[in-house]
Amino acid sequence: MKSLKKMALIYDFDGTLSAGNMQEYDFIPQLGYTPAQFWERASKLSESTDSDQILSYLSLMITESNKAGLSIRRETFVNYGKKVKFFEGVQEWFNRINAYAKERGLEVEHYINSSGLKEMIEGTSIARYFKHIYACTFFYNVDGVAYWPAVAVNYTNKTQFIFKINKGIDEVADSKKINEFFPEEQRPIPFERMIYIGDGTTDIPCMRLVKEKRGYAIAVYNPESQKNTESMQRLIKDHRVNFVCPTDYREGSKIDSTVKAIIDKIAAEITLDGLQQTI
Repeated sequence: MKSLKKMALIYDFDGTLSAGNMQEYDFIPQLGYTPAQFWERASKLSESTDSDQILSYLSLMITESNKAGLSIRRETFVNYGKKVKFFEGVQEWFNRINAYAKERGLEVEHYINSSGLKEMIEGTSIARYFKHIYACTFFYNVDGVAYWPAVAVNYTNKTQFIFKINKGIDEVADSKKINEFFPEEQRPIPFERMIYIGDGTTDIPCMRLVKEKRGYAIAVYNPESQKNTESMQRLIKDHRVNFVCPTDYREGSKIDSTVKAIIDKIAAEITLDGLQQTI
């Protein structure tokens, strides 16, 4: 049987697969804050200390949990993830796209590239579909209690994970192989067989990188938010993405049709490349 060629679908999480931020479903309400109050505190902490916004919110999660007497063990964060809800069609999306690609000689690897919390994503009902989850995480002490941010994924260092996927490197800690030269033909997933799906400003560097490398960038938006809709349309005008789609992942939706068309195109290009190499 002919081996399948690999391709990657890379997703942001909050606002892309799930409405709102994952901390807003269960964690923030248990602190006694509204989401707006918590994120305002995180923003003020970042501004007052001139610190990274992602590190600030991670730090605030720890300090506010300690004040409220809430558990910040790893399994607690995983349980919070079980409460996360998804946009229409997300639950059925992965198997359907996998099957469609397989019929065309392609194997899809799904990845998360998020500034959210890895532990919460691991607790969601869709975690099993991802080959790897690149996201923020904590250090845990011998009692399993979070005490310090271990990985902070912001809008600029998100791009490193695109190169890791391209070269087949799973480890966040790796700083050696990622800088080594890999001939293009030896890279497990070429950029032109990548699709990046994101919703916000933190995704712009990744979307632009993938697009400039001849891959495909899809900006998604919640049609219930007019402001979000307008900002996504600007991404098209500024040539930062290839497509803009609503956050509806059901069969026959715009993003379903768009991703399937891209899969068809990738499969056709692989066939044409093979024909060029034959005598």
